[in-house]
Amino acid sequence: MSKKAVCLISGGIDSCVSTFIAKKQGYEIYGLSFNYGQRHKREIACAKYIADAVEAVDHIVFNIDLKRFGGSSLLEKSSNLPQSQGLNKIGKSIPSTYVPARNTVFLSIGLAYAESINADFVYIGATATDYSGYPDCRPEYIEAFQNMANLATKRGIDGIPILIKAPLLNLSKGEIIKKGLELTVPFEKTWSCYLGDEKACGRCDSCLLRLKGFKEAKILDPIKYDFLPNWYKLE
Repeated sequence: MSKKAVCLISGGIDSCVSTFIAKKQGYEIYGLSFNYGQRHKREIACAKYIADAVEAVDHIVFNIDLKRFGGSSLLEKSSNLPQSQGLNKIGKSIPSTYVPARNTVFLSIGLAYAESINADFVYIGATATDYSGYPDCRPEYIEAFQNMANLATKRGIDGIPILIKAPLLNLSKGEIIKKGLELTVPFEKTWSCYLGDEKACGRCDSCLLRLKGFKEAKILDPIKYDFLPNWYKLE
């Protein structure tokens, strides 16, 4: 009997590659995405495409209005998004785009979903190498959440814990993209930009990290940009 995995799918590169890894490892995929009050819904459309691409058994778009709390420029359109600050500055401090306790909320719902369908794994595309400085993407956070999950679930108490899998945790963005190429990930259907315009802005932290990854992987990003930094050239 096939084992089940709940995959958190945001619509971005990391969650997409993480989901394709779970598929490659032979698990039945149960996709879980969140409509949490973010600035745009384009990433949700991408998440739906990714779920279809891995032939997910089910894909739930879970509504949870974190915008009611605020506290992040991803949730408050009146707040300015950090742009063009330079790659060397990204990740040095926690940016305004940090959404309070987001991964804890998402993983908790993923854990509940996994236990309800008797899935063995919850996959998350967290990475601690090329990232924006979010505290809930670090290895010690994933380890701490696993410890909590073991204590907080019936399966954990019964000695068959649901495992939190973060297969990209120690990979750079370039390495993640190379892994995705091996798995024929449809990068053209992913979205990373903090804005939801027709083209990616090319200036926000998320766009800059994405472009850096494609440069490192020595392949052009297949999505369109409104602006491209001077350093984004393939050698």
